[in-house]
Amino acid sequence: MSVYDSDFLSELALAHQATAAPLPAAGFCQLADHLLELLFPERAARPLRDADALSATLRLLQDELADLLRAVASSAEAVALAAASIKALPALRQTLLLDAAAIVAADPAVQGLAEVVTTYPGFYATALHRFAHGLHRRGVARVPRLLSEYAHQRTGIDIHPGASIGTSFCIDHGTGLVIGETCVIGTGVKIFQGVTLGALSVGKHLQGIKRHPTIEDHVVIYAGATILGGSTTVGSHSIIGGNVWLTESVPSHSRVYHKAQIHVTRSQDPAQDIMFSI
Repeated sequence: MSVYDSDFLSELALAHQATAAPLPAAGFCQLADHLLELLFPERAARPLRDADALSATLRLLQDELADLLRAVASSAEAVALAAASIKALPALRQTLLLDAAAIVAADPAVQGLAEVVTTYPGFYATALHRFAHGLHRRGVARVPRLLSEYAHQRTGIDIHPGASIGTSFCIDHGTGLVIGETCVIGTGVKIFQGVTLGALSVGKHLQGIKRHPTIEDHVVIYAGATILGGSTTVGSHSIIGGNVWLTESVPSHSRVYHKAQIHVTRSQDPAQDIMFSI
């Protein structure tokens, strides 16, 4: 005889019966990593050496993706979605190469393209975002957000799959970076850690409305900056300084910074603490 409340068990049983097929989360995450290894052999334990091996691997990955997508789509839809996703891989690779090159050009610590592709969390988060964004645009349910959260767990970078990001995108460090669903980012943008591109307010009635800012081409946003609002636009070639709080648009070639007064008091007694007031 069960020691648990019978009403609770009945309610839970109904919930389990009504639930659709479980989402194979681990399978999707593993597949995304395999696709990235295929596109960038620097990440692969065993690089493939000829076109036949690559073609066979692509077919296997396409079939695997179709099987996984049957959890959220009909069989015919899953096959079509998988085919479209694999067909988009050449363009995805070219876009990611531009992202990697932008990081190499912007970061003096980089030793080369292979280092970016294999070790940089900003590149990894961008790569998974671009794959998830493609699924999002094709109307795939749940999976794009699953992939974005997988990248978030691994890198500390939170990019909603609905966000639109242009080419040559550079994330430097990136921990704590948040990019909202309706954010639009142009070409050649560079963003540092702790930046939030968010909404001014949150409410279910705002669903489907542009809530997050537009960042135009060649903008640099330094660490800790917060830019909010669907009508907020940062004009091209602007620089947003660290810790700036921005809720209104600025024109192109703007320089926006947080001005702080720093007072340092030094005691004649070295045993006393030095006080910093900012």
